[in-house]
Amino acid sequence: MVQRSFRTSEPIVPNKNEVELARISSRILSTLTLKKDKSVDILLETSNHHRNLVKLPLSAFKLLISILTQMAEGNAVTLIPVHVELTTQESADLLNVSRPYLISLLEKKKIPYRKVGTRRRILFQDLIDYKTKIDNARRKTLDELAEEAQDLDMGY
Repeated sequence: MVQRSFRTSEPIVPNKNEVELARISSRILSTLTLKKDKSVDILLETSNHHRNLVKLPLSAFKLLISILTQMAEGNAVTLIPVHVELTTQESADLLNVSRPYLISLLEKKKIPYRKVGTRRRILFQDLIDYKTKIDNARRKTLDELAEEAQDLDMGY
Protein backbone atom coordinates (compact mmCIF):
# COMPACT_ATOMS: atom_id res chain seq x y z
CA MET A 1 0.00 0.00 0.00
CA VAL A 2 1.35 3.43 -0.97
CA GLN A 3 1.34 5.99 1.80
CA ARG A 4 0.83 9.54 0.59
CA SER A 5 0.77 12.79 2.43
CA PHE A 6 -2.77 14.12 2.76
CA ARG A 7 -3.67 17.49 1.29
CA THR A 8 -7.15 18.78 0.95
CA SER A 9 -9.27 16.41 -1.05
CA GLU A 10 -11.11 17.60 -4.12
CA PRO A 11 -14.71 18.45 -3.29
CA ILE A 12 -17.20 15.73 -4.14
CA VAL A 13 -20.22 17.28 -5.79
CA PRO A 14 -23.12 14.82 -5.69
CA ASN A 15 -25.19 14.26 -8.80
CA LYS A 16 -29.00 13.94 -8.68
CA ASN A 17 -28.95 10.18 -8.05
CA GLU A 18 -26.32 10.51 -5.30
CA VAL A 19 -28.36 13.25 -3.60
CA GLU A 20 -31.37 10.94 -3.45
CA LEU A 21 -29.36 7.95 -2.26
CA ALA A 22 -27.64 10.10 0.40
CA ARG A 23 -31.05 11.41 1.53
CA ILE A 24 -32.43 7.90 2.02
CA SER A 25 -29.25 6.57 3.65
CA SER A 26 -28.80 9.49 6.05
CA ARG A 27 -32.41 9.21 7.22
CA ILE A 28 -32.05 5.50 7.95
CA LEU A 29 -28.66 5.81 9.67
CA SER A 30 -29.60 8.85 11.77
CA THR A 31 -32.53 6.97 13.36
CA LEU A 32 -30.21 4.43 14.97
CA THR A 33 -29.70 4.77 18.72
CA LEU A 34 -25.98 4.35 19.41
CA LYS A 35 -25.31 6.47 22.49
CA LYS A 36 -23.53 3.77 24.52
CA ASP A 37 -21.83 2.00 21.64
CA LYS A 38 -18.15 2.65 21.00
CA SER A 39 -18.21 1.14 17.52
CA VAL A 40 -20.63 0.15 14.79
CA ASP A 41 -20.56 -3.03 12.71
CA ILE A 42 -21.66 -2.56 9.12
CA LEU A 43 -22.27 -5.41 6.70
CA LEU A 44 -21.26 -4.33 3.19
CA GLU A 45 -22.54 -6.18 0.17
CA THR A 46 -21.23 -5.37 -3.30
CA SER A 47 -23.16 -5.79 -6.54
CA ASN A 48 -21.31 -9.07 -7.19
CA HIS A 49 -22.55 -10.38 -3.80
CA HIS A 50 -19.26 -10.15 -1.88
CA ARG A 51 -19.93 -9.50 1.79
CA ASN A 52 -17.61 -7.89 4.30
CA LEU A 53 -18.18 -6.93 7.91
CA VAL A 54 -16.61 -3.57 8.76
CA LYS A 55 -16.20 -2.26 12.32
CA LEU A 56 -16.22 1.55 12.48
CA PRO A 57 -15.49 3.78 15.46
CA LEU A 58 -18.66 5.57 16.51
CA SER A 59 -17.04 8.94 15.70
CA ALA A 60 -16.36 7.82 12.11
CA PHE A 61 -19.94 6.60 11.81
CA LYS A 62 -21.25 9.98 12.98
CA LEU A 63 -18.98 11.67 10.44
CA LEU A 64 -20.42 9.40 7.72
CA ILE A 65 -23.94 10.50 8.68
CA SER A 66 -22.86 14.16 8.52
CA ILE A 67 -21.34 13.64 5.07
CA LEU A 68 -24.50 11.92 3.81
CA THR A 69 -26.68 14.69 5.27
CA GLN A 70 -24.67 17.35 3.43
CA MET A 71 -24.76 15.36 0.19
CA ALA A 72 -28.53 14.91 0.61
CA GLU A 73 -28.82 18.69 0.56
CA GLY A 74 -26.82 18.79 -2.68
CA ASN A 75 -23.75 20.29 -1.02
CA ALA A 76 -20.22 19.53 -2.17
CA VAL A 77 -18.23 17.72 0.51
CA THR A 78 -14.51 17.55 1.21
CA LEU A 79 -12.47 16.06 4.03
CA ILE A 80 -9.67 18.07 5.62
CA PRO A 81 -7.70 16.82 8.64
CA VAL A 82 -7.39 19.53 11.29
CA HIS A 83 -3.59 19.29 11.35
CA VAL A 84 -3.13 19.90 7.62
CA GLU A 85 -1.42 23.08 6.46
CA LEU A 86 -3.08 24.98 3.64
CA THR A 87 -1.73 27.39 1.06
CA THR A 88 -2.87 30.99 1.11
CA GLN A 89 -5.17 30.32 -1.86
CA GLU A 90 -6.75 27.26 -0.21
CA SER A 91 -7.17 29.27 2.99
CA ALA A 92 -8.75 32.21 1.18
CA ASP A 93 -11.13 29.85 -0.62
CA LEU A 94 -12.12 28.24 2.68
CA LEU A 95 -12.87 31.62 4.27
CA ASN A 96 -14.51 32.86 1.06
CA VAL A 97 -12.24 35.91 0.87
CA SER A 98 -9.67 37.09 -1.65
CA ARG A 99 -6.08 35.93 -1.35
CA PRO A 100 -4.79 39.52 -0.89
CA TYR A 101 -7.29 40.06 1.95
CA LEU A 102 -6.18 36.81 3.61
CA ILE A 103 -2.54 37.88 3.35
CA SER A 104 -3.43 41.19 5.04
CA LEU A 105 -5.01 39.18 7.90
CA LEU A 106 -1.83 37.11 8.19
CA GLU A 107 0.40 40.20 8.22
CA LYS A 108 -1.81 41.80 10.91
CA LYS A 109 -1.33 38.58 12.93
CA LYS A 110 -5.08 37.87 12.97
CA ILE A 111 -4.35 34.28 11.87
CA PRO A 112 -1.15 32.39 12.77
CA TYR A 113 0.99 31.03 9.94
CA ARG A 114 4.48 29.83 9.20
CA LYS A 115 6.76 30.32 6.25
CA VAL A 116 8.18 27.47 4.21
CA GLY A 117 10.80 29.19 2.10
CA THR A 118 8.91 32.15 0.66
CA ARG A 119 5.50 30.47 0.98
CA ARG A 120 3.03 30.91 3.81
CA ARG A 121 1.29 27.88 5.33
CA ILE A 122 -1.76 28.08 7.58
CA LEU A 123 -3.05 25.32 9.83
CA PHE A 124 -6.63 24.35 9.05
CA GLN A 125 -7.45 24.46 12.77
CA ASP A 126 -6.20 28.06 12.98
CA LEU A 127 -8.52 29.01 10.10
CA ILE A 128 -11.47 27.35 11.80
CA ASP A 129 -10.64 29.12 15.07
CA TYR A 130 -10.51 32.48 13.25
CA LYS A 131 -13.77 31.78 11.39
CA THR A 132 -15.51 30.79 14.63
CA LYS A 133 -14.26 33.96 16.32
CA ILE A 134 -15.51 36.31 13.58
CA ASP A 135 -18.79 34.41 13.19
CA ASN A 136 -19.43 34.79 16.93
CA ALA A 137 -18.60 38.51 16.78
CA ARG A 138 -20.98 38.98 13.83
CA ARG A 139 -23.74 37.06 15.60
CA LYS A 140 -23.29 39.19 18.73
CA THR A 141 -23.50 42.41 16.69
CA LEU A 142 -26.63 41.21 14.88
CA ASP A 143 -28.25 40.28 18.20
CA GLU A 144 -27.44 43.75 19.57
CA LEU A 145 -28.90 45.41 16.48
CA ALA A 146 -32.04 43.27 16.66
CA GLU A 147 -32.47 44.10 20.35
CA GLU A 148 -32.01 47.82 19.64
CA ALA A 149 -34.57 47.64 16.80
CA GLN A 150 -37.06 46.01 19.17
CA ASP A 151 -36.37 48.60 21.88
CA LEU A 152 -37.05 51.36 19.31
CA ASP A 153 -40.20 49.51 18.14
CA MET A 154 -39.01 49.47 14.53
CA GLY A 155 -41.26 46.55 13.60
CA TYR A 156 -38.57 43.91 13.21
